[in-house]
Amino acid sequence: MDGFNPTQYGARWAATYDDFHEGVVDSATTVAGLHTLAGERASVLEYGAGTGRLAIPLAQLGHAVTAVEISEEMLERLAAKVGSASVEAVQADMTTVELDREFDLAFVAFNSIFALATQQDQVRLFRNAAKHLRPGGAFALETVVVETPRANGQVQRLRVADVRPDELVLAAGLLDPVTQFYNGTWAVLGKSGTTFYPIQGRHVTHAEMDLMAQLAELELESRWQDWQQSPFTAESHSVVTVYRKPR
Repeated sequence: MDGFNPTQYGARWAATYDDFHEGVVDSATTVAGLHTLAGERASVLEYGAGTGRLAIPLAQLGHAVTAVEISEEMLERLAAKVGSASVEAVQADMTTVELDREFDLAFVAFNSIFALATQQDQVRLFRNAAKHLRPGGAFALETVVVETPRANGQVQRLRVADVRPDELVLAAGLLDPVTQFYNGTWAVLGKSGTTFYPIQGRHVTHAEMDLMAQLAELELESRWQDWQQSPFTAESHSVVTVYRKPR
């Protein structure tokens, strides 16, 4: 966990954030799933909103959207987009942000809970969401399915993420089996040099999130493989979980 900086991700990734997500996730499907979950013209709170790839389309569907993001660089990109005026952007830590109202839906998309460094931080996120939900409101999280790491030393991961005529993209990192902290980077090797895009934070399983929800007095409502509400099975590689605040 040495060298962890919560603002480093935004500073390095902001310029390529949209291109990266376009290649690995279907934002339109995510927006449609969130819209269905929220209901018509709902109030929506997004944690770790990045450049607004989800917040702006949700606002365009008629939702009152508040986007919480710690990175100044990410928020600058959001503000430059068409439709950004319809989103309330708040620069803040997602675990401690304080807003003066309650929401129908709060959500964390595509592994953004992994950007938090510790289990305590992740529990604080759940409690923050519960505090900002109206009775009956929902908290949704999207992550990859996390496997329990081996306990015989750091787990090393290295893979080729992409190959282009003049560019090679590698994804590499170390996962600590004791803390579940992942210290990784995407390295882009090109003709003009090498650029690094760090990814750090704590991996958390969906089962552990269920316990975090209980600590925040939220109830498990649904678990799917994706935002289209496909069944979650042993073969699933991604998971969308919905918790509900009791009325």
